Amino acid sequence: AFLSGGIDSSAVVAMMSRASSGRVKTFAIGFDEPEYDELPYARQVAERFGTEHHELVVRPDAAAILPKLAWHYDEPFGDSSAVPTYCVAEMTRRYVTVALNGDAGDENFGGYDRYVANLLAARFDRLPGANGLRRVIRWGLRRWRPGGRRTSVLYRGRRFLDGLTDAPERRYARWFCHFHGDRRQELLTPEFLAAAGDGDELEVLLDLYRTTDARDFGDATLGVDAALYLPDDLLVKVDIASMAHSLEARSPFLDHEFMEFAATIPFELKLRGRVKKYILKRALGDLLPETILHRPKMGFGVPIDRWFRQELRDLLCDTLLSPRALGRGYFDALAVRRMVEEHVRGRASWHYLLWTLLMLELWHRTYIDGDGEGSRPTKLPEASEVVRIQEVR
Repeated sequence: AFLSGGIDSSAVVAMMSRASSGRVKTFAIGFDEPEYDELPYARQVAERFGTEHHELVVRPDAAAILPKLAWHYDEPFGDSSAVPTYCVAEMTRRYVTVALNGDAGDENFGGYDRYVANLLAARFDRLPGANGLRRVIRWGLRRWRPGGRRTSVLYRGRRFLDGLTDAPERRYARWFCHFHGDRRQELLTPEFLAAAGDGDELEVLLDLYRTTDARDFGDATLGVDAALYLPDDLLVKVDIASMAHSLEARSPFLDHEFMEFAATIPFELKLRGRVKKYILKRALGDLLPETILHRPKMGFGVPIDRWFRQELRDLLCDTLLSPRALGRGYFDALAVRRMVEEHVRGRASWHYLLWTLLMLELWHRTYIDGDGEGSRPTKLPEASEVVRIQEVR
């Protein structure tokens, strides 16, 4: 099983250990950066259930596999966690042919921080004079330019305040996106904007809200994530990364009877106050350590923010600022240069957008240009050649 040390994957390992007559094999991934490293949590669970545990540490040189990822994913794929997923899948395949994971636990039981943000925003909506406060927030956000190196708290805070100026459905849709509204207008060239039309990039998500028969907004949001984010990001990411190594990845939380049962549980039992997955944590209270049940969610993040300023700086600049990339006519060259410069100098954190642009360019070289420079890679190193693998038995 893939084991992050989070509640979902830990629950899967716990159930496997109960049902199995032999030792369960677990596979975990980590980083040298402590704020992204989940290996200590995974080790706790592995020790608790006596698994045959294997670990992998991903470093920036794993970026050597990016052209392979661009080829394997077939279409532009902007989730940076595809890199560690690809690496851990390669390691896992050496030992097993099928691996379970904890995907869909968040969608079934309300595990994302944005659900808490929804709850807080709903309280704001009920405040006397909320409309007047929205006008003040809009005025302030127009003057809040990204000056100085933005921390995660500032980044999330600005996105939260930005969302308060919208209706609940549109606010949640905007929290999903890093590339909409003013940012879209600033980054795309006028010619490309004219060709793309003036459609609303959030419309797909908003349509799901309009057609839902959920009991309340909380349940509707879980349904939106299960219908959009889960199949179009998480499952695509894991399926392609695993099958690239002939490994089958399976998600017990996706069992249709289990999901149907989870859908009958009232939302207030999934998110109680600011406690996410409340009922799941209660159900697992006798199985998992307290440190696992109440640990902060890390979300399988990748330290590309720092990597783009240090080890991957040359890759970023050489790719996105190349005449080839800037001459495509999709993105405004000055806007891209400014974004790259602000990020590498630490004046802003554009890593999400820059990663998306980087993978789009690598995909374009692979599938549109087809001139050999970006075609299917055959001589690049495997993941095992660019990461350190440590096995704990």
